[in-house]
Amino acid sequence: MNKLSDSLIIDDLLKQSLWANFGAAIDMLKNTIALCPDELWKKEKKFFYTAYHTTVFLDYYLSIPVINFRPMLPYTIADSSKLPAEAIDDVIPDRWYSKEEMITYLSGIRDKCKKLITGATKDKLAERWIQDDEINLHGLCPSIVKHYPVIDILFYNLRHVQHHVGQLNFMLHQKINTAPDWVSQVDR
Repeated sequence: MNKLSDSLIIDDLLKQSLWANFGAAIDMLKNTIALCPDELWKKEKKFFYTAYHTTVFLDYYLSIPVINFRPMLPYTIADSSKLPAEAIDDVIPDRWYSKEEMITYLSGIRDKCKKLITGATKDKLAERWIQDDEINLHGLCPSIVKHYPVIDILFYNLRHVQHHVGQLNFMLHQKINTAPDWVSQVDR
């Protein structure tokens, strides 16, 4: 094989692997929300806020360019002195969204993620994820990621989703003594 074909194989392998794992993390988030009993969804505010936070940031970090970010389930940035006790940050949903609304939103984000990853080029993955004039546009950009290239924000986003899926599964174990099964990979 020559260097060009080796490079193309590695590029395709990386994209396939990243999508297989990222898609699995999104599916695990969806499964966790779906398994949550309706009564718990309505009463366990920490669960709801964590699920919402994870979903909105998943969408945000996949928005390239960031100026095009339009969350299906809108939020308000709340004053830190007026945050609900169960909130995990200042991104507060505009209302209490149903599980079905959250799962529908996740389906669209999942498609967006797959399209971004499978259609990415080396140049696109190396580009800076967010531009200076977009940083404060939506009130969501933490300073630690403002200089990330797209490939880094993808891995960061994957880890962020999986981190919160673990928290949500822990809450389910505590409240209903079960959690969804592990999803190892999505179909390529």
